[in-house]
Parts: sequence; C-alpha cells; structure tokens
Amino acid sequence: MPILSAEEKLSMMKTNPPTAYELECVQGLAVGEFEIGFQRTNDILDEAMEVFQRTARSAFGVAGDSMVAIFTAQGDLANGACGTYLHEVIQPVPIKYVMKYYSENPGIKDGDIWYINDALYGGIHNPDVLVFMPVFYAGKIIAWASAGVHTSESGGVEPGGMEINAPSRFYEGFNAPPIKVGENFELRADFLELLAAYGLRAPQMVLADMRARSAAVDRARMRLVELASKKGSAYVIGLLQKMLIVAEEGARRRIRSWADGTYRCVNFCDAVGMQEGLVRSSYMTVIKKDDEITFDFTGTSPENVSSYNAHVQAVVGHISNYIYEYVFHDLPISSATFAPIHFKFPPNSCLNPDNRAATSCAVMIATGVMSGMHNVFAKLMFPTEDWKQVSASQGNAGNAYVLAGMNQWNTFYADMQAYSLNTEGQGGRVSEDGVDAFGFPWCVFGRAPDVELMENELPILIPVCQHWPDSGGAGKYRGGCGTFQMWVAYHKKDVWFLCIADNSNLQTPQGLFGGYAPATVPGISIRKADILKKLEEGAKDLDLHFESLVNEKSISGDWQLEFFARAVRMYSHGDVINFCFATGGSGYGDPLERDPKHITKDLVDRRISIWSAKNVYRVACDPETYEVDYEETKKLRDNARKERLAKGKPYNQFVRTWEKRVPPQEMLSFYGSWPDAQPVAPIIRP
Repeated sequence: MPILSAEEKLSMMKTNPPTAYELECVQGLAVGEFEIGFQRTNDILDEAMEVFQRTARSAFGVAGDSMVAIFTAQGDLANGACGTYLHEVIQPVPIKYVMKYYSENPGIKDGDIWYINDALYGGIHNPDVLVFMPVFYAGKIIAWASAGVHTSESGGVEPGGMEINAPSRFYEGFNAPPIKVGENFELRADFLELLAAYGLRAPQMVLADMRARSAAVDRARMRLVELASKKGSAYVIGLLQKMLIVAEEGARRRIRSWADGTYRCVNFCDAVGMQEGLVRSSYMTVIKKDDEITFDFTGTSPENVSSYNAHVQAVVGHISNYIYEYVFHDLPISSATFAPIHFKFPPNSCLNPDNRAATSCAVMIATGVMSGMHNVFAKLMFPTEDWKQVSASQGNAGNAYVLAGMNQWNTFYADMQAYSLNTEGQGGRVSEDGVDAFGFPWCVFGRAPDVELMENELPILIPVCQHWPDSGGAGKYRGGCGTFQMWVAYHKKDVWFLCIADNSNLQTPQGLFGGYAPATVPGISIRKADILKKLEEGAKDLDLHFESLVNEKSISGDWQLEFFARAVRMYSHGDVINFCFATGGSGYGDPLERDPKHITKDLVDRRISIWSAKNVYRVACDPETYEVDYEETKKLRDNARKERLAKGKPYNQFVRTWEKRVPPQEMLSFYGSWPDAQPVAPIIRP
C-alpha cells in the first residue's frame, strides 16, 4: 500500500461531497431534531471520555489529555470530545486510507478495531496512538468512532516516546500504519504482545492504555448504535451530515466578517533536539479573501537531522488547537470548519520533511505555528465583532519531562508527566490578565494531577508546588503565570530523567500589541542535595519559595544549570532531579499602561518580583508593604517613554541597520541560508 504524500493527506482532511442519500437523510430531520441530536452526540462523547480517563494508566490518559470523536460513514469528522483537538482533525486521513485500500483485504467488518500511530499515514508523531472502529447498523457502516492518547512508551532509543536525539525515523521505535488489531470486538493477543515488546520499559502502562482506547471508542460506537435503533439509521446519517453543513456555514460566515488582506507572523525556536541554534520554526503568511483563508509557510526553516520536524497534517492539527479554542469555539469540532481553509507547505521544510525524517518531537517544532496563530488572528479579528476573542499567545512550550525506572511498588514505569504541561499560563487578553496555570494549550480541558497522585505512582518527593513568579509575559494585561515544582528522587530508587524543550535562550511565543514574551526556562538540578536532611531535621531556615531557592540557593548541593532540554540521565535518592517549570503566557499591551493597583496585587500573590515592578512596569512601591507611590510612578513611566523615543529611529534607517546584522554562523546550523531560510545542503540521515 502507498505512503501518503503531503497533498494526499491534506486532501483527505477535506470533507467528501455528500451523497444523494446523505442529503435525503438531512432533509428527513424534523424541526428541532438537529439541535437535540447534536447535544446527544456531545453526551455520547462526554461519556466515552469519562470511560477513557477512568480506565487509562498513563499520566496523559488520567489527566484527560485525550480525545474521542465521531465521523460520518465517509470518514469526515462530525464532532469530537473537548480534549486534544489536534488528534481529532487528522483522523479522517487514516480512516479514509482504510476505506480506500483495505475494503477488500483484510476487509472492514463489524467489531473491527484499527490502530495507527505513524505520521506518514496521518498521525501526529508515533507516541500519539489512535484507535478507531466502524459503526455498523443493519449490516451497513453508518459512522466511525475513534479514541486517542499519547502512549507512555514506544520502544525508541530513549524512554517516553519522544526521542529527542533521533536523527531519523528508524530510531523512534514502533511506527504502525493503519492496521487491524482486533476483530469481533476483541483485541488480538498477538498484537498486544507486540505492543508489550515495544513498550518493555513500561508494558503494563502501554497495554492498559491500549485497552482504555478500545473501551472508549467502543462505548461511543455502542451509543451510536443505540441511537440508530431508536431513531433509525437515516436519522444518524442525516444528523452527522447536518453537523458538517452547519459547521462549514458557521466557519464561512465568521471568516467573511473579517477584513480581506495578507497577515504575517514569524516565530523562532532556539534548538533542535539537544543542539542549540536559531530555527525559523514558522514563517506564516495568512491570506484572507471573502470567506476563505490560505496559510502559506514558505520561508520556514529547512528540515533537520533531529526529531524536531512535523508532517503537514500535524501542523494543521496544531492550527486547530487555536482555531477551536478561540475562533470556532461555538461550532462543532468538525472537518467542515476547515473546508474554507487551505494550506501551502514547501517541501523539505521542517513542517513538510522527507519521509525518513524523525518526527517524534513534532509538537516541539509546531509550537511556532501555535504561537503565531495568536498574533496573526489578532490582526484579523481585532477590528471586528470578534475582538473580545483576541488573546496573546499561551505558553505553548510543551516542555516534556520523562521519568523512567522501577517505582516503590517494584513496577516498571516510563511516562511523560502531565503537571508541567497542564499548568501553563494563558496569554493576556483584551481586558484582563491571562489565567494563571490555566492548562495545556494542546488540551485546554486537561487536568493537572495531584501531587499526592504523582508521589504515589513514582519514586519521587515533591516538596514544592507553586506559581512561578515573573513567568508570564509583562503587559497592560500580563500573561498568566506558569508553575514550578521540585522533584526529588525518593524511596531509595534510581530515577532516569530526560527533558524535551527548546526555550532556554528564546521563547517561541511573542507578546501582543506591546506585551512581552514569557520568561525563558532554565534547566536546573541539584545532585547530592541536602533537602531531605533539612526536611527530616525540620530546619526552620529552609525557605522553599522560588525566589529563595534560585537567588539564595537555600538548598545546598551540586547545582547544575544547563540548557533546558536534557538527554537521559540517572538520579539517586535525595538528588533534586529537576526544577519542573510550566511556561507562562505572553503579555498583552504596553506594561507601562498596567494599573499600578494590579502590581500591588501581583506582588502580594507572588506573581511578579519587586524587581519587575520597578524595572519592567516602572512602578514605585514600598518593597515591604508594596504600597504604590503614584506620583513617583508617573515620573518613572514618563522617563521610560522618553527613553524609548530617544532610542527610536525612522523605519527606513532601522531597516538599513538591521539588514546588516547577521547572527554568528554557529547559530545558523539549522536555520538555512540567511536571511531567507532556504536549504543549504542535502540532509543525510542514518
């Protein structure tokens, strides 16, 4: 069977034309039946998600960073649970692949269970595992259902599924095209054994999550069959097709209300894998005309020899994260909302790489796309009735921490932890701050696990769990703060740790309308730390607030400060494995316009430092009481504005100077040619 080209995958994500029978079924819906039926699909999906979370074993599954979705008989997404949006919009690709190539051999039967995780056939990256089933009624397919969640292990060269050092896909472990893994509503034992073999670092977790996906998708399938038995198959077919019609009409109506034009945003990251260097991770040009939008990514950096590459459908999935959170939040999560949206991806870029490219860290390179969406759509929407939906970029860091080894219950584990991901800060908004520790931009309704749950599952102690001061970007409305935890190896068990990230030197998100980007993120650990001794002795001078820890080093030991992304290494009992950071959101508006009374509250709540109050917001306040001196504050801000004017240059003069500046060559290994980011040499992959 063929590997799909980028063009084929993008085409499969578009809705198929409705058949005459589907349109006839739509016409058969009585007045009010669509609204009731739409809510029924929401109820079905909510129930299936509840089953999913209660049966999952991995941190992501328990936290709800998962999805369940319903598709038409032709494989178009009709509605999805409010989980990881990016997994939902891509799934028409593998479903349509199965219908096109496997209808006769091995055939599609009632009770079949299908599996996919390979990005070449429509997945995001191989740790993201999707399971889907046909929904039969009276011997015919009337719909499809699916469920997906990030797996805890995929058998690659590093634990956790996202191989940060993989130079090609051949290092990434298990990659499966669409494959039938169950028949007659039962998973095949030989396939489960294959999964266990590839997930040997944590076989129980891998198998439990596989069963959880299957249970969730089957619950959705079962409820759709029940609905068809009560209302008839024509009702279900017409309902799902009507949802596509409503979704496309709503999307086109909203797009039409925005001003025609061309809008751009360029975003950068500071590393690929463990190698630091500048990458133009997204050069996004959005062309809006009438009721259609075209995304053009020409100018994005070339593909690279790391796992920081993303195939085209994964990029569209990341666009959907923003689209459904801010733009089409009141429309069905549907393929049809993307009917008026088109894409252009230059070949051999990091957003459309060669088939041999490693893509297990696709979500890291795609953060540039997610962040740029906020800036581009702010320009599109601010002059319209949708202005209240404008927001500065969320944290969008996706900093992934993986722990592996044997826990205190003598059970093997290898898993990416959900806390740092699910507590990132929201970007500042048009009339208020971003929400502190709001969630995971990839799954805004995911939950942060309780510290006690983490300590029960893993051989670690977490003595610190608090908001991270100054992590949110400054602004008239500041970005929401992220969080900070400290992980200490515990229970006399060695812990293997690695971190996947790219924001120690440069943050990919940008501030909006004068706001600042979030704080960059350091990599910090402490070997031979004395924290356990101090806790056991009840040391009264032990201050575990973030400021004291980093400024005064209130914990002694061998402090290690390095790039945030770190290769796998081992920590022993008592070592501080990591300072676990969740990134803050970007700021909205000029920090000099922030109401000083908000500064006082931020200081009391430990959301910002006294240094930031004075040097960024230019607010004069008492360092002990935080009482604001309004007259002095006005002077500080007036002086700051004068300083800006003194530094200012006419645009043409600025450009002439700026164009002569070139970063050091060692920073451009992955950027491409300067400044246009074109390929400079062929990629040789092992």
